[in-house]
Amino acid sequence: MIKRLSILTILFFGLIIGLAGEVSAGEVQKQLAAESTVEQVLKRGILRVGMSTFVPWAMKDKTGKLIGFEVDVATRLAKDMGIKVEFVPTKWSGIIPALLTGKFDVIIGGMTIRSDRNFKVNFTIPYDYSGQTICAHKKLAAGFKTAADFNRSEVKIGVRLGSTSAPAVRKNMPKAQLLQFNEEPQIYQELLNGNIHAAVASLPMPAYQALKYSDKLFAITEPFTKELIGFAVRKGDYDTINYFNSWIRQVEAEGWLQERHNYWFNTRDWDSLIK
Repeated sequence: MIKRLSILTILFFGLIIGLAGEVSAGEVQKQLAAESTVEQVLKRGILRVGMSTFVPWAMKDKTGKLIGFEVDVATRLAKDMGIKVEFVPTKWSGIIPALLTGKFDVIIGGMTIRSDRNFKVNFTIPYDYSGQTICAHKKLAAGFKTAADFNRSEVKIGVRLGSTSAPAVRKNMPKAQLLQFNEEPQIYQELLNGNIHAAVASLPMPAYQALKYSDKLFAITEPFTKELIGFAVRKGDYDTINYFNSWIRQVEAEGWLQERHNYWFNTRDWDSLIK
């Protein structure tokens, strides 16, 4: 009888502890949900978006207003959340540290999903794609037709610091001299001055520059890499990732993402806005 009571007592206390554990886990879950970025953004009424200027991802029009594919995406996202959007222009080389220190809530800035970046941030599912292409100097790169032609020790290639262009060049053109610059305009100025053979960047920027300065430059528009683009948020914020993923699937199914991509990447209808 005593042994039976002991077993019942153990089972009783085990049940109590189990229930307490469930309550505790539930409270933790509620706390994590309340602390998620998406909940904080809804309370604040403003989505702060970290971005850097890349034509036509994000750029300023004649009046100084930000326009571009990423601007459209972030603006639509905030509108669907019922809040306002605030853009926080940030140098590309420091954009992930700025996210981690809370200067903004999310990076929506043409950021390629990469495993090394996953050590610091979490990515959503892809909402767009890109690839590395080449803009070259007509005289210095005369006769060059493919990425392999630039894989020479005397060739100098400019890329933006912190972008995916650098590893792409190292992998596909390991013999070339890699020069890194803080901003894209610096790269193309060096290219126009004849100080480097080529600039490597995500499409469509190289083609756009080649068209703009067709007397001196030409483009190899076939991408030699393919890259998936995602939103980046601080690690461990799964409620926010879940919301953003659902939103991306929704606007993708509508055809809205493809329509905006076609406008900004496959037409020049927006040229008059910046010239």
